[in-house]
Amino acid sequence: MKKNVLVIATALILSACGAGKALVSVENVPIVAAIDLVNVVDDRVQVDLNPGAFNTSTVIFSIPKTVPGTYSSDNYGKYIQDFKALDYKGNPLQFTKIDENSWSITNGTQLDKVQYWVNDTYDTENEVDDAVFSPAGTNIAVGSNFMLNLHGFVGYFDGFKEVPYSILIKKPVDLISTTTLSKVPNRKPDPLWDGFVAKRYFEVIDNPIMYAKPNTETFEINGITVTLSLFSPNNVYKAADLKEKMVSMMGAQKKFLGDVDSTKEYNILLYLSDVNIPDAQGFGALEHHTSTVVVLPEAMDVGRLEQAMVDVVSHEFFHIVTPLSVHSKEIQYFDFNNPKMSEHLWMYEGTTEYFANLFQIQQGLISEEEFYERMLTKINNSLFYDDSMSFTVMSKNILDQPYEPNYANVYEKGALINMCVDIILQEKSNGEKSMLWLMKELSKKYGTDVPFEDNSLFNEIVAMTYPEVGEFFNTHVIGETPIDYKEYFKKVGLAIQDVEEPTGYFFDGQVPYMDVDVQNDSVVYIRKNIELNSFFNNLKLKGGDIFRVINGQEINLESLRPVIGESFGWTPETPITMTVERDGEMISVEGTVGQPVKKVKKIVALEGVNEATDKLRNAWLKN
Repeated sequence: MKKNVLVIATALILSACGAGKALVSVENVPIVAAIDLVNVVDDRVQVDLNPGAFNTSTVIFSIPKTVPGTYSSDNYGKYIQDFKALDYKGNPLQFTKIDENSWSITNGTQLDKVQYWVNDTYDTENEVDDAVFSPAGTNIAVGSNFMLNLHGFVGYFDGFKEVPYSILIKKPVDLISTTTLSKVPNRKPDPLWDGFVAKRYFEVIDNPIMYAKPNTETFEINGITVTLSLFSPNNVYKAADLKEKMVSMMGAQKKFLGDVDSTKEYNILLYLSDVNIPDAQGFGALEHHTSTVVVLPEAMDVGRLEQAMVDVVSHEFFHIVTPLSVHSKEIQYFDFNNPKMSEHLWMYEGTTEYFANLFQIQQGLISEEEFYERMLTKINNSLFYDDSMSFTVMSKNILDQPYEPNYANVYEKGALINMCVDIILQEKSNGEKSMLWLMKELSKKYGTDVPFEDNSLFNEIVAMTYPEVGEFFNTHVIGETPIDYKEYFKKVGLAIQDVEEPTGYFFDGQVPYMDVDVQNDSVVYIRKNIELNSFFNNLKLKGGDIFRVINGQEINLESLRPVIGESFGWTPETPITMTVERDGEMISVEGTVGQPVKKVKKIVALEGVNEATDKLRNAWLKN
């Protein structure tokens, strides 16, 4: 099977020799997928899928409805056009379209190949309400870029997802591919053809390919070869611009992971979107076992781009732990058109997001205060979702209502679940065990090719650790009881407290404390339902109060602007008089402006904690 696969596959496609092909069944030869990136028509590319011979009268061909990591129904079949099923003489066979993603072909024993055209998703994102998330989408830009998330191009035959695939790509001579798919050399090298092989369909869709003009950087991180391939439509950025930051960040990640060694190769496919034309709009990334597709706006300055890459790629890279090394059968044998979801999103996404933040404090990339701020932000963000919803029930039913709108909570509460379990493990083991330790142990037990039983994982974790871990899972992950985070912060000598921070008189940074009536700009009022600063509170002003006079000046939108300008020169002793309208009544106040401060919640270290608590916090943050 491994010898001359590309040569054999090419011959099959070019000759379509029905007589010879009929002697071998689909189980014994690779399914050959040919994608033509040269002869693009109306922003579409043609795809041929050439299997072995079928012995059934009906053959069902499908394009995925959903793929791992997206947790949404994207229906890639709606981007397939002019579908044909052809017999060995090139004549069309009858078929029925079962649904948006599947076709039932009659006279299956005569089926030679299926053929269709594929439209891309990037330049249609602003035209549809249910747009595919860009990192999971596709791009066809003639002469410059092809983003081949292969689940949008290559389908599968029902019952044959476990057979090998040979993928042939006819490509522009000046574009190069970046992918972790195994490449097959051709005996007669043709600069217009690339060949790749995959052991099964999951491996096809798990290895995206980006074609672009050469703009790559490759570096070694403790035994892992990392390639950063960058597409910048207006040539604003080079991969070299981001290399130093990626080397530093991923080096720290590998140091954090230690002996976790589930891949020798990792690719970052970075697509920078042009916001001035119809282009990708869903910014973020989609993980794969040994690569990630990242989509960000080209208009970002280099500092913001670097930070975005740190935050996004650090999360995606940690997926080499889970689900690459630790995953259930639902992931291993993913059903792309009738998926059975796992109940463990708390781990697949939550553990990954937690590690993406924890490694930065442990490796000295951020301060303790920055780490605390990130965790507090996740607590606040998690409250926008249903905090009493069972996390396992949500995960198992994530494609359905009312669970799907809560998906983003896997990055908020999912990370916090891991933080709490981490603290429990550290406490019960005197700093010897942690979430990282747990994931390493699970990786040793399972690994990339052995899945666990979905409903047995919690019991396995408890058997490896402590009853208290099981109690936490039963109460807060399987159960519906919200987590009291203060309880877990107290274990490590921390507390959530109100503290005062400096702010402006009329603005908190860029956020105003006042607003304007859209129908009458002479009505400027203090905003309602926000926490006011000490300037307004000390004068006993309230949200909704309308400014009428400040220091003798009648107030409208125009006259308020110089007052705001003067406020930058005020000292705490500066006197002020103000008249406001409240519920139709004029109220006058006076006093000094003081030094404006706002109350904010912060995670702070408690004073006077005992040595054991201090030691536990250090083990957690600096282990």
